[in-house]
Amino acid sequence: MGFNCGLVGLPNVGKSTIFNALTSAGAESSNYAFTTIDPNIGVVDVPDPRLDVIDQLVVAKKTVHTTMHFVDIAGLVKGASKGEGLGNQFLGNIREVDAIAHVVRCFDDDNIPHVQNRVDAHEDIEIINTELMIADLESLEKRKLKLDKLAKSGDKDARMQVGVLTLLLEALNQGRPARTVSFETPGEQKFLSSLNLLTAKPVLYVCNIADPEQGDNNHVQAVRRHAEEEGAGVVVLVGKIEQEIMEIDDPEERQAFLEELGLKETGLDRMIHEGYRLLDLCTFFTVGEKENRAWTIRKHSKAPQAAGKIHTDFEKGFIRAEVYHYDDLVQYKSEHAVKEAGKLRLEGKDYVVKDGDIMHFRFNV
Repeated sequence: MGFNCGLVGLPNVGKSTIFNALTSAGAESSNYAFTTIDPNIGVVDVPDPRLDVIDQLVVAKKTVHTTMHFVDIAGLVKGASKGEGLGNQFLGNIREVDAIAHVVRCFDDDNIPHVQNRVDAHEDIEIINTELMIADLESLEKRKLKLDKLAKSGDKDARMQVGVLTLLLEALNQGRPARTVSFETPGEQKFLSSLNLLTAKPVLYVCNIADPEQGDNNHVQAVRRHAEEEGAGVVVLVGKIEQEIMEIDDPEERQAFLEELGLKETGLDRMIHEGYRLLDLCTFFTVGEKENRAWTIRKHSKAPQAAGKIHTDFEKGFIRAEVYHYDDLVQYKSEHAVKEAGKLRLEGKDYVVKDGDIMHFRFNV
């Protein structure tokens, strides 16, 4: 699996429309708040032209793309952190995703009511961010209360953890999400990860506009300013048109439609690229007679971790990896020619996997 991305936003911002466009999953969509109650889940292949080229050079019985899971989470309202609307369920669903795609309404339409009776992209973002921060504050305050006594007794780990909690609480009370706070030591980073904070998750702001020519309207500009302050990504798309694009099965016809609209790629492609950047991900490949396959891992992962993506036993019993790069395959046209050219290497446990590596693992269980 590539990664798990939760679509969040206020009711009636177009989440379900965009979800349908991205996944062709046919989720229910209407102009009523809380159309989405239970989260819809869609799985899409991550497009990678390199895998198409690999298929031409290495004959395999099947091709397997890495995938991206989209989760369409119920719309949130003010007071969600206190259980308003579907708040508790909404917050619980967010905890389970790797990243948040925050859909923001960036269009005016009197026929689609806004829950606040006005369209204000910046304020819409603040409503959701505030609810997430309140939920994190309550969680951290309870955690700190339990650790304070232990820290005062001289427990080293407890003191470190209280230090982390103090910095996080300070940021949240200042209106800054947890992802803006950095920690240097592995122990601090591991503890932060264990907290599973809502505001620690990477965020991609998705501006839903009504017309491709409105890609830089005032609402979109407001979102870009906010995202820049946070260091978050921004994707602008027309939800309804994206749905039309994804309904075109023929690749050439789809590309022609994109060009007609002045678009280089689909909204799905743009979201995947931004998602990979946000989560610091990369792709390696395994090839062979049975299957050619793409795998997603964190950048800077070592060879045993990559092996573990295929099967946990591969990581436990890792011996070494046979490695060459996609570019080598393109240049020499076959695995045999790559070997003959001396481009295939044997790498050990400390090898850092690079984007585009093609790998065969040796292991002993």
